[in-house]
Amino acid sequence: MSTPPTITIADRAIGQDHPPFIIAEMSGNHDGSLEKALAIVDAAAKTGADALKLQTYTADTMTLDVKSDLFTITDPKSLWHGRTLHDLYEEAHTPWDWHPRIMERCRQHGLIVFSSPFDFTAVDFLEDLNVPAYKIASFENTDHALLRKVASTGKPIIMSTGMSTSDELEESVNVLREAGCQELILLKCTSAYPAPADAIHLRTLKTLRQRFGTHIGLSDHTLGTGVSVAAVALGAVVIEKHFTLDRADGGVDAAFSMEPAEMASLVQDTQLAWEAQGNELFGRTRQEEASLVFRRSLFVAQDVAAGEQLSEHNVRAIRPGFGLPPKYLDTVLGKTVIRSVPAGTPVSWELLGMDAPDERKNR
Repeated sequence: MSTPPTITIADRAIGQDHPPFIIAEMSGNHDGSLEKALAIVDAAAKTGADALKLQTYTADTMTLDVKSDLFTITDPKSLWHGRTLHDLYEEAHTPWDWHPRIMERCRQHGLIVFSSPFDFTAVDFLEDLNVPAYKIASFENTDHALLRKVASTGKPIIMSTGMSTSDELEESVNVLREAGCQELILLKCTSAYPAPADAIHLRTLKTLRQRFGTHIGLSDHTLGTGVSVAAVALGAVVIEKHFTLDRADGGVDAAFSMEPAEMASLVQDTQLAWEAQGNELFGRTRQEEASLVFRRSLFVAQDVAAGEQLSEHNVRAIRPGFGLPPKYLDTVLGKTVIRSVPAGTPVSWELLGMDAPDERKNR
């Protein structure tokens, strides 16, 4: 399948020919403080990340304020065990009246800023703020009505694929495209917090690109940078990571969020992984030319008199590379030299009074 065309978000080109697009996800790590939210923006900009992503919802647009086990997180392994959904989202949401301030701070730093909407009112609100793109969260990727609403904006869409079966994902992609989405990036995602590396299954990235003809990326909930770097090496063009000032401060998402020094390392390491992909290439690169001299080659290892035969005692394959390639050892053994030569002389066809063989006959 051909490479998808480059996607542009706020003048930033995204695709195989461009460095990975790194998104710092604020989520609820502001801990209910606008000043902390703005400090997160400042810190994200210093790491070199390309974008900051918000989440646009209220507790009431996400769920019902009902005291019931159905609306309570009962998984004992969850970071949020025992909390009701409404209570959790009330704490984690980013107040809508903060959005303009946060977005303006992003623009001052040159950070691209956009958001994940969770209902129609959020899409309308974000359109009023003229966001350049939208993110669809994993838990909303089967909400076809929301997908149609977002696609109708005509903006680029980045969608996480967490929990989706292949058939569900195909349905969602078709919904987006039929509703007008022209630019789509799919993020491999494992919706566990934090996610263990063996639950990520990065080999799926290639399948996503081949099946849906989209650019691919990773919404990464693992700890550290390793999984994201591996994803870029496998073709991911977008990396999204939750971001906080200090995990020790706590907060709803702090336990699986990156701190500033880690995000800076992620930016640098994914850039290197992208650069290292290069092209399919055999043979030496321009940078290797100077190293050719240090290859092994055939040298006279003992003084040899004119007319004396070369043997395994007086010829060796050693460094440096000024003599004949080692593959000719069997060819030159038993041949006589046409003049006396001291040890340390490179073996050459001229020394043996022979013409170089026609390499084309051996191909």
